[in-house]
Amino acid sequence: MIAFILNQKKVITDTKSGENLLQFIRAQAHLKGTKVGCREGDCGACTVLVGSLQANGSVAYQSVTSCLASLASVAGKHVVTIEGLNLDKQLNKAQQSLHDHFATQCGFCTPGFVVSLTGFTLQHKPQHHALDAISGNICRCTGYKSIERAAQQLEAEMGADTHDLAWLVTQGYIPEYFQSIPERLHALPPSLTTPESKLVSGGTDLYVREADALADLDITYFEGNKEMLFQKHQVVLGGGVTVSQLWNSAEMNALFPNLKQYLKWVSSLPIRNRATLAGNLVNASPIGDMSVFLLALDAQLTIKSVETTRIVALKDFFLDYKKMDLLADETIDRISFEVPEPAFSFNFEKVSKRTHLDIASVNSAASIVVKDDLIHQMHLAIGGVAAIPKYLHATIAFLQNKPLQADVLKEAETILQSEIAPIDDIRGSASYKRLLAKQLFWAHFINLFPDRFSMADLMH
Repeated sequence: MIAFILNQKKVITDTKSGENLLQFIRAQAHLKGTKVGCREGDCGACTVLVGSLQANGSVAYQSVTSCLASLASVAGKHVVTIEGLNLDKQLNKAQQSLHDHFATQCGFCTPGFVVSLTGFTLQHKPQHHALDAISGNICRCTGYKSIERAAQQLEAEMGADTHDLAWLVTQGYIPEYFQSIPERLHALPPSLTTPESKLVSGGTDLYVREADALADLDITYFEGNKEMLFQKHQVVLGGGVTVSQLWNSAEMNALFPNLKQYLKWVSSLPIRNRATLAGNLVNASPIGDMSVFLLALDAQLTIKSVETTRIVALKDFFLDYKKMDLLADETIDRISFEVPEPAFSFNFEKVSKRTHLDIASVNSAASIVVKDDLIHQMHLAIGGVAAIPKYLHATIAFLQNKPLQADVLKEAETILQSEIAPIDDIRGSASYKRLLAKQLFWAHFINLFPDRFSMADLMH
């Protein structure tokens, strides 16, 4: 049994908890404004808002692609479709901004844009931007400029202040019923799951591949450990930490000044809102972006079952294609890495068919500490060129205590090529991936030490 609120209506359903949220909204709740598009979280036509009750009694809303969400994931929460954003006698602010700038043509994508922009107003903080909020929405008609102007108008109207729910209601951003939602969520009966049900975390990849199979199952939505601890010598991230939590973390952005640029390459906002670190790791994809990112930090995993706890180095976790050192009754509780030294530099690179929001052809990450012009410490990882996200042991060993010079890097690249075994597939030929591996390896040094290296230096 799953209980939640859908717009203004309390829903209690015995539908299988693995059922796709988009399917439930359209086929059972008969709300057709949420559109069926790609079914892979790419187009944003099915975007909804999901509000979760917080410890302080408020409700925090996030935009979610409903095609990749399960019913289990919205238990005890408030789900808002486009129908739940309509005001009685006027357009809401997001709708009005799109209207003002003639930012719709066929209209198929418009509900998703309205929901995403309304999500921006509900989450608004001075450092947030409306264009980021619609990063997961695609339009085939308008050329986007009118939509961008509408988003910028909405952001300007919000101003620099953070606004409460009452202000958003009185100013016409959301309907009045939103103010009753915290109390109504408190009153919901608990949702029930069976002990043997399948654990699913964010589901942003799993529901791309197995949505039909999961629809016939009872599942348990696994929130996981969402703590983020920034200690003097160590960073500890709960397995349930989402990519959006990394994006919004001041501490993570201080450690990695280009973090938001890296994460823009990884996924759009609705995917970042759901995708968890542990989920990315147990997916065991050879091109998992966060797997490669964390390998380059020499991360350690704390793995738990009901009875045991053990520590596994991430570089030893991936065993073979889609196989990992994780038993059926175990979950990843925490991911930790040492706080980098002041001389530490980090870089992440990714090549895909689209610049943003796409699966990598090849991705790579590197962390490096240079002292007295010697490579004192380095961790290097690459994806898309082996059966697993590859930690480059031999290349790293060769570079240890070597001078930071072009001839050294050229020799290291030769060793790198001996460690990888790319194959021809839909994302590129093996020879193309070897070329990308070379260029991304050198790109780390070109970006981190621009006064020392250029691509021309390394290519000759």
